[in-house]
Amino acid sequence: MAETARQPFIDEFPEIVAFDKRYEEWNSRVSYFKKNDGIPGGRISIEGEEKINFSTYNYLGLNGDKRINDFVKNAIDRYGTSVSSSRLLTGEIELHEMLEKKIASMLGTDDAIVFVGGHSTNVNIIGNLVGPEDLIVHDALAHNSSIQGCILSRAKRMHFKHNNMEHLEGILQRVQGKYRRVLIIAEGVYSMDGDICDLPGLIRLKKQYGALLMVDEAHSFGTLGKCGRGVTSYFGVDPKDVDILMGTLSKSAASCGGYIAGSTSFIRFLRYNSPGFVFSCGITPPNAAAAYKAIELFEEDPERIERLHENSEYFLKGVKALGYDTGLSADSPVVPIIIGDSVKTLEMSQELFKRGVNALPIIHPAVKEDEARVRFFISAAHTREDLDETLEILTSLRDKI
Repeated sequence: MAETARQPFIDEFPEIVAFDKRYEEWNSRVSYFKKNDGIPGGRISIEGEEKINFSTYNYLGLNGDKRINDFVKNAIDRYGTSVSSSRLLTGEIELHEMLEKKIASMLGTDDAIVFVGGHSTNVNIIGNLVGPEDLIVHDALAHNSSIQGCILSRAKRMHFKHNNMEHLEGILQRVQGKYRRVLIIAEGVYSMDGDICDLPGLIRLKKQYGALLMVDEAHSFGTLGKCGRGVTSYFGVDPKDVDILMGTLSKSAASCGGYIAGSTSFIRFLRYNSPGFVFSCGITPPNAAAAYKAIELFEEDPERIERLHENSEYFLKGVKALGYDTGLSADSPVVPIIIGDSVKTLEMSQELFKRGVNALPIIHPAVKEDEARVRFFISAAHTREDLDETLEILTSLRDKI
């Protein structure tokens, strides 16, 4: 009688064993999954202690706004907390159409479609729009969600040097005529570095070489351009020159979910053919209501966007004056302090936390070891006192890192 093969235990997988070791090494220096006790704005309460908050992307300070809360409560009273179905079936509610029309109007596109998650929006769209006969050329600093979408698609994948249009053009020249479709992927604001894509250059190249262009506006929607209209407004270009505008609702829009904006025919196609939309429950009434009202508010209140820009510029200038390496950050609410050593980065984050500042570390393998950093998300909710107090603490830590 043959012996029964020993069943592998999941805890013995090499990657899990390796992670356990790594976890023990860095978790003693800084803890993730900190529990906050309230609304994360310019300040945050963590386990009963108030901290100046730079770890959440409530860019416009709209999370917790009473006008949004009241609108959401009314939506819950009318629709409940879930639509309980795919929108294709019986999960469609008026709020969905209102939100999608609001997004399209805000961006200047024909139409938009909303998905339940930001990360899954990229995975689903990229993963199902192109295939093995196609090529994806993405920025070297593309977000994980875009990379996962590329893998799912089974398309050939190449990357161009970050924001380097000359390198991108060289790739497009070499591959011309070899693929059914070529999709270029870039981001409005890069979430690790805080710099902005060269949108005019991307549009020029996509037109010249007959490619498609997708721009991920997760961190530029609500933070760039007139009234937060994003990177097309920032550069003053026609949004219809970008084939696929993607964004998330979890940042400036004080909600959760993702969207795709584009032409009427393209969006209609997605409504009936996108697996992540057709085979998923629709975005919840509370999330749809929160996003709709938030977008309405930052359209109506451009001073909030201006305050975000002022805070971002002030903080970046102050950090640079202290001699810290802020990398490529410019004109955005993302400000990294690059330490270049994971252990020192963890220690700096922990020291900041002890002194009343909540700013989390980004370490290898999320970034290269020599690019390990503490990342600061700036908000319109930050007061000048918040920023000055943080700069004082950074001054005292300058010689210890």
